[in-house]
Order: sequence, then structure tokens, then C-alpha cells
Amino acid sequence: MNTEAITAHVTQARRSTRLKWLCISVLALVVTCLLSLSIGARPIDWNTLVQTFQGHHLGLDSTILWQGRLPRTLNGLFVGMALGVCGALIQALTRNPLADPGILGVNSGASLAVAIAIVFLGATSMPQFFFYASLGAFCTSVLVFILGRSRAGRPDPLKLTLAGVAIGAVLSGISSGLTLFNPAAFDIIRFWVAGSLDIRNLDIPMFIAPLVLIGCAAAFALTPSLNALNLGEALATSLGIRMLYAQLIGLAIITLLCGAATAAAGPIGFVSLMMPHVARWMVGPDQRWIVPFCCVLTPILLLWADMIGRIILTSELRVSVVTAFIGAPILIYLVRQKKASSL
Repeated sequence: MNTEAITAHVTQARRSTRLKWLCISVLALVVTCLLSLSIGARPIDWNTLVQTFQGHHLGLDSTILWQGRLPRTLNGLFVGMALGVCGALIQALTRNPLADPGILGVNSGASLAVAIAIVFLGATSMPQFFFYASLGAFCTSVLVFILGRSRAGRPDPLKLTLAGVAIGAVLSGISSGLTLFNPAAFDIIRFWVAGSLDIRNLDIPMFIAPLVLIGCAAAFALTPSLNALNLGEALATSLGIRMLYAQLIGLAIITLLCGAATAAAGPIGFVSLMMPHVARWMVGPDQRWIVPFCCVLTPILLLWADMIGRIILTSELRVSVVTAFIGAPILIYLVRQKKASSL
């Protein structure tokens, strides 16, 4: 067997393994969504789920399902997709395995913009939240990218991280201080900034669903350019990749996804940092596989964190708190593995 045949065989075997893991991940996501509809302070059995979705009203259980569990599950699904893909894009574009919307200050910028809109502009609707969150995410991303560039004009991983952490800390402090100016808006901001999937109708997931799906599709279309960037800027340019064009498109996608996720659930950190590492550990450095895996795996983590938060305390624990407890040990293990942490 010649070298080309061996290479083709290995490539086919690797592709088959990745497809198998992707199918298993999709199945796990479906099971997780069903469990999310069932588990809570008041468990709902499978028969009730089926009958409710068939159009039968079975009293309190059906009300809980339509006005609580289903909106919450769909919110976790789309927010998880947005956060996972956003984290994968940021790490690929910056060549920084520690980059994510939280560490680079993007979440803080989106949160500050929404807090300003609530306190001073009286924003109350989801389209308003999305607009201001996207605006804040975009401005913060541009500022961090400008401050994080080296003298040669290339993104410097260390400078990006330092700039993001510093800017994020400042913006978070301003967001907290804004609550002192308008006590009436304090409860809205306090609930929203905590990071939660808890919603009571389908308006929010139905609003962000097309935005997230468009952003994820655009991110997948960008993956060939991201793979070329992994080879280095000089080689990517020689392959015909326009660096500035790819970075601008990536920044637009990050703004869209981060704005949608932050508007729907508030700033939920950590998952965008961890899940690209999990995906790289499973499928290697190929962005054509990392992006789909992040799209599937991140909602699983987010929904399980939400389910644990529902039952761990008599009063529900915010999903942003639970994700930190779940993900920290996993991330510590993964970053010690060269295959997962390297880009």
C-alpha cells in the first residue's frame, strides 16, 4: 500500500470517528433537552410531556411546561450554541487558548451597554437589549483588539488577555455602580447581570434563534480561513486568505453571537473558554469540526448546569454560578493536556 493510500485510509478513519462522536453528542443533546423539560422542583413524567405536546392541557404540569421549562430549555439551547461558537472563534482569531468573551471583556462591554440602556434609556424589550448588548460587545472587541496588537500589527495573545481583563474589570465596576443611580432598575439589573436561563415565555428564544443560527452558519463558513490562520499569517496569506477580511467577518460574528447570548441570559462566563478545549481534545485542531462540536456540546453543559441549579437548593441557583463549579475541575485537567490546550 503506497503512502497516498495509507494517508487516505487514515483520513477516512479519522472522519468516521469524528462523525461517530458528533452523532453521539447530538443524541446526548436531545436527551439533555428532554431531561431539562422533566427535571425540576416539580418533576414532570414522560407521559405528561408527550400529551402536553400533543395539545392536551393537564393542569399545573402543562402550565409549568409551556410557561417555564420549554422557554428555559430553548433559551439554554440557543445561548449555549452562541457561547460555544463565540469562544471557538475568539480563540482561533486571537491564537490565544485563554481567550473567551469573559476574559477579553466582551461580556462586560455588552453588560454595561444594557445596564446603561436600562438605567438611562428605559430599555425593557428584548430587541432593545440585543441592540445595546451587540453595540457594547462590538465596541469592547474593537478596543481590546486595538490595545492587544503588537508593534507589527498582529494580535498578541498576552496583550489581548491583559487588555481584556483590565477593560472587563473597569466595565464591570461601572455596571455595578450604575445601580446606585436608579434604585427602581436595580432588581432588573441584578437579576439580569447574575446570568440566568429562567424566563417565562417563548419570546426571548424565538427572537434569538434566527440570530444564533445565522451566526453559527457564518462561523462554519469561516472555518477554512481559521484553519489557514492556524498555519501562520505568512502561509495563510500565501494561500490567498485575506487576513483583515477574515478578522472583520469573525468580529461581526462574535458581536452577533455575544450580543444575542448576553441579551437573552445575561453574562454567563467560563463555558466559552472551556468548551473549545473539550472540542479540540475530542477532534483535534480542525476548526471545521471544532465549531460544530462547540455548537452541540456547550448547550449540554449549560442545560445540565441549569438543572443542577434547580434542585441543589430550595431556591434556584443561577446557571452562571453552577457552570463555574462544574467546569473548573474539567478545564484544569484539559489545559494540562497538550492536545487540548494547544492551538
